[in-house]
Amino acid sequence: MDAAAVFAPWSPEFVADPYPAYAELRAAGRAHHYAPSDQWLIPHHADVAALLRDRRLGRTYLHRFGHEEFGRQAPPPEHEPFHVLNDNGMLDLEAPVHTRIRRLVSKAFTPRTVEGLRGYVEELADRLVAGLVADGGGDLAARVAEPLPVAVIAQMLGIPEGDRHLLRPWSADICGMYELKPSKETAARAVRAGVEFSAYLRELIADRREKPGDDLISGLIAAHDEDGGARLGEQEMISTCVLLLNAGHEATVNATVNGWHALFRHPGQLAALRADPALVPSAVEELLRYDTPLQLFERWVLDDIEVGGVTIPRGSEVALLFGSANHDPAVFDRPAELDLARRDNPHISFSAGIHYCIGAPLARMELAASMRALLRRAPRLSLAAEPGRGSHFVIRGLRELLVAV
Repeated sequence: MDAAAVFAPWSPEFVADPYPAYAELRAAGRAHHYAPSDQWLIPHHADVAALLRDRRLGRTYLHRFGHEEFGRQAPPPEHEPFHVLNDNGMLDLEAPVHTRIRRLVSKAFTPRTVEGLRGYVEELADRLVAGLVADGGGDLAARVAEPLPVAVIAQMLGIPEGDRHLLRPWSADICGMYELKPSKETAARAVRAGVEFSAYLRELIADRREKPGDDLISGLIAAHDEDGGARLGEQEMISTCVLLLNAGHEATVNATVNGWHALFRHPGQLAALRADPALVPSAVEELLRYDTPLQLFERWVLDDIEVGGVTIPRGSEVALLFGSANHDPAVFDRPAELDLARRDNPHISFSAGIHYCIGAPLARMELAASMRALLRRAPRLSLAAEPGRGSHFVIRGLRELLVAV
């Protein structure tokens, strides 16, 4: 089939509801070349899950090939500051560098560290929701969904409160580069944000080296590999902090607003949740599946692969459709239905393989905390106006979600 006939990531109508198009892609095959972005679309859950774990693919190819050797052009020189920042983060690295950095980050980003934030997360969620209720409602995105994860990851890293307003704009500009075929203006904003964010973190890291605390940045400075004594280099440290800050809230913000928008459109499920708050853990998983905040994840093909009888040659790029995989009827019973009590729910919203989201436990904690606070303090929460959909497809969410209490 001509994938461009159904897959239209720059169309507002498609971004508003891509799921019918995904069904067409799944029915038509397992791999579809998409000419507008020169990528292979992979819509089935089994293939997406397998390719996320397949070491013949990678987030980068530079550990094995030069640009020309791989049949790709080097990024424009003016984009270099963005790529220095982005390409030194563990999300865009492969073994052995990825293995070393993830191991070092894991020493500071431990389950105990995350669990130690529970009281702060729950108290902050309750305070944010209380403010929304006191005002009679407002924009759930701006009042709860956004400030909660931004404050939590900033608190974890030790970003001073007076500086936290800088983080979301920097993050939004950088994440614009993860969309398909970003514009020159988007790239320029990402480069500028990357330069500013890096300069800020360089100063903060220098301060923590002199005066370490109990924050994650101090932990990252202290982390070392017992085998070889390796530590994070300065650029690795900066790139890791930016990655944790960006990934630590972008998906959670969108998961919150997408999730509540879905609940408002399914009053029976919302009523069941209000009647039984014990459903919160499974509701969080189902809402992550039902309207996936990260719709697409890309991989480079480092060695020829075959998907459904189609050979995808080295040098190609695959677009793994998380949103489609999470609605695959081969894996999920009645996938188009929202079922907060769904038990068998192997969604891949947090990815899989070596790049599985290191912050997934924290994201789950935040989503559950805000949901419980809203159920408790705003038991009659309702949609006040049809929400404004954001224009981005890859990191997909709402511009605002106006609610009444």
